[in-house]
Amino acid sequence: MVLSKTTSQLDESVHSTFASRYVRHSLPRFTMPENSIPKEAAFQIINDELMLDGNPRLNLASFVTTWMEPECDKLIMDSINKNYVDMDEYPVTTELQNRCVNIIAHLFNAPLGDGEAAVGVGTVGSSEAIMLAGLAFKRKWQNKMKAKGKPYDKPNIVTGANVQVCWEKFARYFEVELKEVKLREGYYVMDPEKAVEMVDENTICVAAILGSTLNGEFEDVKRLNELLTEKNKTTGWDTSIHVDAASGGFIAPFIYPELEWDFRLPLVKSINVSGHKYGLVYAGIGWAIWRSKEDLPEELIFHINYLGTDQPTFTLNFSKGSSQVIAQYYQLIRLGHEGYKCIMENCQENAKVLKEGLEKTKRFNIVSKENGVPLVAFSLKDNSSHTEFEVSELLRRFGWIVPAYTMPPNAEHVTVLRVVIREDFSRTLAERLVSDIEKVLQELDNLPSRVRMKLAGSEETAGKHDDVVKKTINDVQKEITATWRKFAADRKKTKGVC
Repeated sequence: MVLSKTTSQLDESVHSTFASRYVRHSLPRFTMPENSIPKEAAFQIINDELMLDGNPRLNLASFVTTWMEPECDKLIMDSINKNYVDMDEYPVTTELQNRCVNIIAHLFNAPLGDGEAAVGVGTVGSSEAIMLAGLAFKRKWQNKMKAKGKPYDKPNIVTGANVQVCWEKFARYFEVELKEVKLREGYYVMDPEKAVEMVDENTICVAAILGSTLNGEFEDVKRLNELLTEKNKTTGWDTSIHVDAASGGFIAPFIYPELEWDFRLPLVKSINVSGHKYGLVYAGIGWAIWRSKEDLPEELIFHINYLGTDQPTFTLNFSKGSSQVIAQYYQLIRLGHEGYKCIMENCQENAKVLKEGLEKTKRFNIVSKENGVPLVAFSLKDNSSHTEFEVSELLRRFGWIVPAYTMPPNAEHVTVLRVVIREDFSRTLAERLVSDIEKVLQELDNLPSRVRMKLAGSEETAGKHDDVVKKTINDVQKEITATWRKFAADRKKTKGVC
């Protein structure tokens, strides 16, 4: 079953733009063609379609890295044919992964002795890392409950309602109840007091987020550790913490080094981080780091020997590319602590420029916090005439991809726009974005006015009869809605080009 929808069902063929140069017959869209075509034609057909994708540099919805240095690009292409799982054939790649694990573990203040190797693994992204960490917690809890002769069929995890969808996937795929702390207006992260209240004997861990997807805010992991320690002493449980540092793991150590969120806190047993976010690597790399060997059950590690030697593996997938692992090591040694710090501070400064520009319009409330991931989340002060979704839609005309979304329970009535500030988002782009937002707001302000003028004109022509006035008032919203629908339909005909 294909889960995603195709954009068009009007034509089941793919046509070459310059057919006479390469091919004269169209290609089937959803079945394999009978004959081969020239490589130039295949390239051109695909390249022409890809032109309609968004510009990654202007995709302000994504946390994922969209630019790397040419030297790293070359390393990636030179290693793109290496299968990472073949550790015996590519031992240097395995060594580079192990170096990355140890560098990141030290960055997160893992309690390692002299010469002691860190415990961790490279993953396809933070989603896989979270699945692996969750499985480790679940298995440890099950073993503990079995030893006590207690039921072990109803595990749960306590999180905030602001967690990323991968946590919901883990809960559903691996049959773990997800107990969510609801949000409230003005407080869009997990409340540690409420989280600890929800912990029971079946809780395998509490998941805290260092950098909420919704507004970039860091959750108070230190306070959570304190409250959970007290509860463990009272109940005799040993409930631990996992930190989802997908977005903030490569930010906090450089900008907020004194912030205690990592392995400095005794109950933090595992941390995941996305190398392809502020780790500054292209999409496809994450890391799962454990506090010690005791926190990763040996029974979850598989040993294989049919690739040449005995190889331990703890991943959800098998084959994967080596390029992103190599790229991560490049960034770690190329930039060093100084380089990462400079980049993160620059992102933070550009976020401040954008925030100040939006505040000057006097049209927005800033939802994001000063301390956290460098992003700006904001909402309209008055959305009675037009909404954040309409602002997001019209910004696409300028090439900007700025997401609009509603907050999770119990703050669904709050809608926000969000701009993620990455390394390649400059101050100039921030100023341009503010200018384009002002243009969009002006256009939105004028559109309802034209509708009201039209209605006022028809009212005057009708002699202001009471029944006409009543009908006009009742139909104002319908007229505006119809105008917007026509406007959207016209844009679709021109693919958003004016």
